[in-house]
Amino acid sequence: MNCCGLLTAQKEPVPLKSVEVELEVRAHVATVVSTLNYENKEDKPLEAVFVFPLPGDAAVCHFSAKIGQTEIVAEVKEKQKAREEYDDALSSGQQAFLLEESDQSPDIFSLSVGSLRPGESASIRLEYVTELAVQADEGLRFCLPAVLNPRYQPRGSEDVCIQVTSVPASLVPYSLSFSARVSSPRPVSKVESNCPLDALQYLNTEQTQATVKLAAGHKFDRDVELLIYYKDAHQPTAVVEVGQASAKPGTLMGDPVVMLSLYPEFPQAVMSSVASSGEFVFLLDRSGSMDARMNNSESHQTRIGSARDTLLLLLKSLPMGCYFNIYSFGSSHEHIFPKSVEYSQKTMEEALKKVEEMDANLGGTEILMPLKHIYSQPCIPSQPRQLFVFTDGEVGNTKEVINLVKKNSGSHRCFSFGIGEGASSALINGLAKEGGGHAQFITGTDRMQPKVMQSLRFALQPAVVDISVKWDLPKGVSVTALSPPITALFQGQRSLVYAQLTGKSLAAEGCVTVKYSLAGHPTQNQLHFSLKPAEDTGITVHRLGARSLIRSLEMEERERGGERDGEVKKKVVELSVQSGVSSAFTAFIAVNKGNGEAIQGPLVRRNVPTPRLWGGCGPPQSIKMMQGPMVFGGMQSNMRMARGACAPVAKQRMMCDSPPMFQCNSISIEHKQPPRDPLLQLVSLQKASGCWVLDPALAAALGKTSEEVEKPKPALVNQEVWATIVALIWLHGFKMDAQEEWELLAMKAVSWLRAQNAPCVTECVEAGNALLGCNMQKDALGL
Repeated sequence: MNCCGLLTAQKEPVPLKSVEVELEVRAHVATVVSTLNYENKEDKPLEAVFVFPLPGDAAVCHFSAKIGQTEIVAEVKEKQKAREEYDDALSSGQQAFLLEESDQSPDIFSLSVGSLRPGESASIRLEYVTELAVQADEGLRFCLPAVLNPRYQPRGSEDVCIQVTSVPASLVPYSLSFSARVSSPRPVSKVESNCPLDALQYLNTEQTQATVKLAAGHKFDRDVELLIYYKDAHQPTAVVEVGQASAKPGTLMGDPVVMLSLYPEFPQAVMSSVASSGEFVFLLDRSGSMDARMNNSESHQTRIGSARDTLLLLLKSLPMGCYFNIYSFGSSHEHIFPKSVEYSQKTMEEALKKVEEMDANLGGTEILMPLKHIYSQPCIPSQPRQLFVFTDGEVGNTKEVINLVKKNSGSHRCFSFGIGEGASSALINGLAKEGGGHAQFITGTDRMQPKVMQSLRFALQPAVVDISVKWDLPKGVSVTALSPPITALFQGQRSLVYAQLTGKSLAAEGCVTVKYSLAGHPTQNQLHFSLKPAEDTGITVHRLGARSLIRSLEMEERERGGERDGEVKKKVVELSVQSGVSSAFTAFIAVNKGNGEAIQGPLVRRNVPTPRLWGGCGPPQSIKMMQGPMVFGGMQSNMRMARGACAPVAKQRMMCDSPPMFQCNSISIEHKQPPRDPLLQLVSLQKASGCWVLDPALAAALGKTSEEVEKPKPALVNQEVWATIVALIWLHGFKMDAQEEWELLAMKAVSWLRAQNAPCVTECVEAGNALLGCNMQKDALGL
């Protein structure tokens, strides 16, 4: 195994000087323009590889580089052709840049910046488009990861161990400037961030346009997170964007494109009526790879450990009166109960005991047989079946598995979770799409629990069925869908629909009707929109429409396995080249054919530090990457790795010392379980009914002695009521950052307290606050 030498920030200059980011938000989507300025301060030429993460659904649409006075703009070409051009340019001494999606994952990009002469500056401009995720509080979230750090890597080595040093943020030797412009059909109510911002500036009286900047002096020591809030967020909106004058009418880029944003709010009466029923079936992957860590940090849990904790939260959050069962699979499959059982204290305890014993010891990833077994079980009347599938794998029979779910879609909803970087997006997205559920991916430093609890909230909602989108357009105008049909709608989940408008009409208005049925109530939302595009709107919507169609076609190509002579691939390449949007089959290539002089001297690689994102000292992080012609890997938050990059070494970790030059040994490590999270400790003590019991275990979870917890209890109050109120105060007082994880079980506790009709609740809350050093109000606890 070849390891590159490590050169730290203190010993060697770092080439990256500054990062400038401009964000252009249009309603629910954004264009991000990043300019990276760096300089080779070595006395030798450098060949650099820059690996960076993007949001999973982002699409790169522009890439240019300025070297000295020469500007090079990249073109999108078929991937193999682009690689050959890059290699030819380098071998003839020309400067070349190549940008391509990682083969393993569409959200990792690697940028080879070719040769930089000694003392030369380079400025790289990268543009991508992305949809903004909707948060639980209806804010739209944009995140700029604090990891835009080049990595250098030797060419010609088969297997490379790259050490990424961590330095205190004050030593990160480059600066960041960040500005955002927001425009939307609805007024912008506020913009928040985890970093200091200058005041929001409105650009018009309707407050539908605004700009905001990061306050001066920001050190790139954390992700920059922006939350954008609109008024009337649940109203459907349509944005029409004019086609490019330079493109041919009738093509995707030449015609106008409309983006429809659906974000339904269901009536409260319907939402509360069905939350206490359902058959919840959990299917857990226990194949050997589930023993790998959630990410490459030693402190992180194994995937199976995180899944066990998640099942604890799920089981505690289920409503009384529902039914449940847990299946697990590898090369064979097992179940906890022969068939689904009613949820009670006894069945919950029995299930949790078995969950505690679950290990990643069942071999391969054979998911078809357990699914067939689950579907062979008769459904329970008035208990809609909800299937939760957890897997970190890829299966050889994805099509067969998805078809089985599709065949049974009338009798259940399927919620899928892809764990770790190796999970197949075709499998995870396919299960949810055909099962009318919701797909989640848990990668890097993501915690599994909040994502799974969001899906449980969706599962407790009534199913939305018979969804249709009908366009009513003037004569002479036709519509072509660019998005796959909507198969599921959930409260709090936004759906975006893209469509191409072809033809001309004198009429100024179009109309779109979205119909669906919710708990037997037919519902429709109608939206009239102007066909006249807004002035100077850019082409964000066109590019995301193209990306949506490209992703659908890529999935079709994977499912067909390249049948029909690469017809679909040809269509993707054509669409990618026309729209300038990257795809799995294309890459950006730029060659500076300027002076044709060969670059002198051997190529040298340097490593660039990542800001340390934890307090105090910590170990340097090592990361192992596989190499084709490029490095494929990447980071998010602290670190991200290309999907599947570590599959062959799941049980190994690179252990490296931190001096500038080192030897690398590949060694096997024991998994030490980190101490149990206090939140999970408290949750594990809750009863199925929703209450807590006053006992030494509860006192320990609260960090108190039994006497300290028992003494302040008001005399007229029974022990369970007191224990439950104290637990609720602790959750609200100390764990608000994890509210998504405990919200449902807290609601259950509040329902239990209401049913007790207990006296002295106000007195209990005051005594609980005094005990825990909190200041919670009774109504904030839901009491």
